[in-house]
Amino acid sequence: MVRTYKEAVEWIHGRLKLGVKPGLKRMEWMMEKLDHPERRIKAIHVGGTNGKGSTVCFLRHILQEAGYRVGTFTSPYVEQFNERISINGQPISDVDLIRLVQVIQPLAEELEQTELGGPTEFEVITAMALYYFGKMNVQDVVIFEVGLGGRLDSTNVIYPLLSVITNVGYDHIHILGNTLEQIAFEKAGIIKAGIPVMTAIDQREALQVIKEKATSVRSKAYVLDRDFTIFAHEPTTDGERFSLQTPFASYDDVTITMLGAHQVKNAALALMVADYLRTYYSFLIEREHMYNGIRKAAWLGRFEKMDERPLIIIDGAHNEEGIDSLVATINAHYPNRGVHVLFTALGDKPVAAMIRKLETIAQTMTFTTFDFPRALSAEQLAEQATHRNVQCATDWKQWLKEKRKQIATDDIILITGSLYFISNVRNFIKNKYN
Repeated sequence: MVRTYKEAVEWIHGRLKLGVKPGLKRMEWMMEKLDHPERRIKAIHVGGTNGKGSTVCFLRHILQEAGYRVGTFTSPYVEQFNERISINGQPISDVDLIRLVQVIQPLAEELEQTELGGPTEFEVITAMALYYFGKMNVQDVVIFEVGLGGRLDSTNVIYPLLSVITNVGYDHIHILGNTLEQIAFEKAGIIKAGIPVMTAIDQREALQVIKEKATSVRSKAYVLDRDFTIFAHEPTTDGERFSLQTPFASYDDVTITMLGAHQVKNAALALMVADYLRTYYSFLIEREHMYNGIRKAAWLGRFEKMDERPLIIIDGAHNEEGIDSLVATINAHYPNRGVHVLFTALGDKPVAAMIRKLETIAQTMTFTTFDFPRALSAEQLAEQATHRNVQCATDWKQWLKEKRKQIATDDIILITGSLYFISNVRNFIKNKYN
């Protein structure tokens, strides 16, 4: 039995060796043993390839502004493990984390002795979140972010008030499939009978899959550009401004501080969800709560400015669509600035395509690696590059210290490619490059 925080986190991470095992049987087994905590949670379920965390963040801030206590379950973490299970943006305490592991660890050991096999790291963390919000600390509402896919994801044991699917793109294709239709089918798995779904998917073939699933289970689908519409969008010096028409209301001159047209879509989804909650579920959400909440929302590691002169931006873009959004945001907000890219990625990503896109904005391209099981080496990444100004940095910390001094003060250092790496970089910069 674990007794310290260090032991608890080590035990959780020790489950990583079991990899990814899609399916709900082990989760259902644990929920049965725990007397179904998931049935006591008012949940909102958020899936999609990109933008899940930002959408969760926008929605959490709106609900908090309205005075609700909001639990969130997100991944991965950026600063500390505990943030994966949070209340009103505050990670749970070390003591609570230890207590949760003490509850789940014996179940995991018992489950290992069955034909189902032991639970994975993500299954363990999901079970902890469900037990925490269902039994230990019940909240007004809990927003659950899907880990991978949807249909067979550990979080899919919940029966939510609403489902949200941000978008569909090519990621985890070795598990989810290599066509948009196949990936959309997995994402659509979170749509429940009679429970509305909101989506910003814009590819016709993927959207068709979502619509068909919604129709088959009598779920009302609210689709961006059909049922709710963004208009008058323009970048501002410190964010984005846009207006939104939902089936229930109009919202003019909404401002957000997260940069990028993709964040406007995420914000619109959150506003649509909030509008639905107040219209059909009697949530006491006023217009001012929506405007204020959406403006205050900020999400770690997503186009986050870490330093000035030179400007250092970190962004956890870890697939093609994420890089597309990152490049578009740079072009919209910093069109005439020299951009120095530091990039690293995991081996299951389409790195050649990601590098090509980054090369369109890069003055220099530098590749590095970091201590993570599937991280590619700097040399493996550099082999994929066609840029005229390429280098490898075995010590990215030293590279960053030197690059800051070498480049013009109005240039940009852009660090991207893996959320896990971004977490390391963020901590390094926050500790004053020590």
